[in-house]
Amino acid sequence: MLNQNDAPIYDALRKFKKMRIVPFDVPGHKRGRGNTELTEFLGQACMDVDVNSMKPLDNLCHPVSVIKEAEEIAAEAFNAAHAFFMVGGTTSAVQSMIMYACKSGDKIILPRNVHRSAINALILCDAVPVYVNPDVNHQLGIALGMSVEQVERAIEENPDAKAVLVNNPTYYGICSDLKRITKLAHAKGMLVLVDEAHGTHFYFGENFPITAMAAGADISSVSMHKSGGSLTQSSFLLMGSRINSDYMRQIINLTQTTSASYLLLSSLDISRKRLALRGREIFAKTVELAEYARSEINSIGGYYAYSRELINHDSIYDFDVSKLSIHTLPIGLAGIEVYDLLRDEYDIQIEFGDIGNILAYISVGDRMRDIERLISALSEIKRRFGKSGAGMLSQEYINPIVAEAPRKAFYADKISLPLDETAGRVCCEFVMCYPPGIPILAPGELITPEIIEYIKYAKEKGCSMTGTEDINIERLNVLI
Repeated sequence: MLNQNDAPIYDALRKFKKMRIVPFDVPGHKRGRGNTELTEFLGQACMDVDVNSMKPLDNLCHPVSVIKEAEEIAAEAFNAAHAFFMVGGTTSAVQSMIMYACKSGDKIILPRNVHRSAINALILCDAVPVYVNPDVNHQLGIALGMSVEQVERAIEENPDAKAVLVNNPTYYGICSDLKRITKLAHAKGMLVLVDEAHGTHFYFGENFPITAMAAGADISSVSMHKSGGSLTQSSFLLMGSRINSDYMRQIINLTQTTSASYLLLSSLDISRKRLALRGREIFAKTVELAEYARSEINSIGGYYAYSRELINHDSIYDFDVSKLSIHTLPIGLAGIEVYDLLRDEYDIQIEFGDIGNILAYISVGDRMRDIERLISALSEIKRRFGKSGAGMLSQEYINPIVAEAPRKAFYADKISLPLDETAGRVCCEFVMCYPPGIPILAPGELITPEIIEYIKYAKEKGCSMTGTEDINIERLNVLI
């Protein structure tokens, strides 16, 4: 019988620590003795369990004992047919589910505002994207979810597509009608893949949007480290009953490390136990903090902390109220400028700032006094630095024009041109602000004057730009 009070990996590590094993295996620090400075920094308890796979601790690539048991308990907690422990972050989970569904030349229907990991997967497996360009809220400048009508049209026009991928929720907290999209895809024999990187809490709290597993989706990638409290880089990959989990493990093992970190594995095990036993209480408190912060920030004036009032029952089918997404342009500051001011002037680090919005990530570890400090800092920023919003770029998301498949463009012969000379050319690399990691340009997309203007504006405002060979993003690689 499975028991959510159990944490098999954690228990095995505690038992192992008592065995006084003499290590003649890796890692070479040998329980910290070989690297005292690192041990002093991380602590002896951490170094004691940074160990290699062995029979008492099982092996993530082919689990037969404690990891296998932990997977079964996790699957039950998430109401999935199977769950995999992922130590390469949700990036590797997203890539694994796409590589499971698609082979070279296969089509996959997905929103263009996906995380770069999804497009990276298309490069790896040579799948062909059929993008559903999302609607845009022009007031906020953000991409929304996929409308059912758009997805239905894409399915009808591409009946040979192997899968549909859905973000649930987006970084900003917006959810599509996952249940209806799943029903449409399944009616045509397509798999439904869900990027739930920001939706861990949906499974354990109350009154949240529907989860991928509850909606009948086939595979879901869940960032346990984001809202679930596990260590950075640890995630779950969840399977529905239609999925061959043995084949999925083979897919995962193509790219996942053979030296899995037991720090990450145990953090997943312990965090799952905590949420399974106390998730409702934990996330009720999280929502309470978010709702309070939203109300207080909106009362400052200028800022707009948005929520369920955005729901239109289609491209915004539902909203994650634990997300504290805040529009900043009315106070005359780009989101990235508020982001920098919070850190540099007030010692507050939020999740991200983009052209028009910021996201303060509220989760299991936040306290009311931290929320009050954030509210106070935002009020002061408006008073000290606020100005007219005239002349500010408001368009956050630009629908791209796809000219070539991502893999073909990424590996094609290319030349490097100054940014201002690339209009009308096809990009061979990624350009994105990170976070959130949604590409402004991806390999195979047409570079337009509007996109060039956006890139230059984002750089000017201080966005952290990544993805290009040229670290300063003054040049782009384009097709010859």
